[in-house]
Amino acid sequence: MEPKRVVITGMGVISSVGQDVDTFWNNLINGVCGIDFVDDFKDMPVNFAGKVKNFDPEKFGIEKPLARKQDKFTLYALAAAQQGMQQAGLVTEGENANIDPFRLGVYVGSGIGGFDVQFRESSKMIEDPSGKWISPQFIATMISNIAAGHIAIKHQAKGPCLDIVTACATSSHCIGEAYRAVRHGYADAIIAGGSEHATIPLAVAGFYNAKALTRASDPQYASLPFNLNRKGFVMGDGAAVLIVESLDHALERGATIFGEIVGYGNTCDAYHPTAPRPDASTQARSIQDALLEAGFDPSSDNLYINAHGTGTHLNDLAETLACKQALGDYAYKAHISSTKSMTGHMFGAAGAAEAIATILALRDGICPPTINLDTPDPECDLDYTPNVAVKTRLTLGLSNSFGFGGHNACVAFRPYKG
Repeated sequence: MEPKRVVITGMGVISSVGQDVDTFWNNLINGVCGIDFVDDFKDMPVNFAGKVKNFDPEKFGIEKPLARKQDKFTLYALAAAQQGMQQAGLVTEGENANIDPFRLGVYVGSGIGGFDVQFRESSKMIEDPSGKWISPQFIATMISNIAAGHIAIKHQAKGPCLDIVTACATSSHCIGEAYRAVRHGYADAIIAGGSEHATIPLAVAGFYNAKALTRASDPQYASLPFNLNRKGFVMGDGAAVLIVESLDHALERGATIFGEIVGYGNTCDAYHPTAPRPDASTQARSIQDALLEAGFDPSSDNLYINAHGTGTHLNDLAETLACKQALGDYAYKAHISSTKSMTGHMFGAAGAAEAIATILALRDGICPPTINLDTPDPECDLDYTPNVAVKTRLTLGLSNSFGFGGHNACVAFRPYKG
């Protein structure tokens, strides 16, 4: 079978800087930071995060009985998927049906899953080891695949349904594998992305004691990718979903097309549980693979890279080195930024949220900034779009994600041209 062209026909996002795509994008290009103090963290060594505020499940068609039972990571995923499906106009049932339900899939993952419900139910078990107070809904709300399951139920997506779990690279891998599935004919469209709700005290303690979390005191000056003043990453919540669809199917039903997926790289450091490979060779390979498939031409392409850019010393250095290895001298010409400087690190949702930012950067010709980049690290000497968005015509975009366990993903996009 001839490989199919694969496009994006819908997007949805829940984040600390917006609970719809337009608000999310406008805040990113205007440098709005969503990181703020959190009441639940008042006794913790870090008392802020990029939390989702004032989330109303009913606004996204999630009924109260379901909302009461589910962990927030599932609710965020359902909300982002609802936005994406509504924008794409895909319908599996009724007189307006325009896709075979067995040709619609769901690839939505979570790096951790129902972290909050795990903590609550574990606390009950510690108080009473008999287990009689453990919720009968515990397992079905904790498991990380349940968000994908509920999305499939909601939209009657009866095709392939996968929950990829690769830590911070989760949703980039979901998008990349969805791209391959659609490209090679296993589905006509896939709801792809990730979701996370990990901003709970237990996670703060774990990441802080692992010396990964920031030691900063000001939430608005805490997530500092590529900055010499950085002290670690900032936690964030949310979900993001892309509707990945074959071009043929999208054109047949007259869908609006926001961009095209043109490449994907997937490698593993095979080095250390949490630290990146120091020579960055495996991260570089994921970028190179995506560029090769995308047909990157350094003589004509104007490249934007949404960096993984967590604001940890080891990650920032490794990603900078990876970009240099993958791009050679062109690395100094590429436009790069880390939107985590505004959203915090959304873990399993990060890659999909940043993919949306990459697609919109290509569409609008705007590179969102890395805010608070006032003291660049001399070892990170590329163009990270400091502080203010840059307008320029872009022809190719990459979204990088690198997760604990050495999981690396790079997804390449181009503006859609018929």
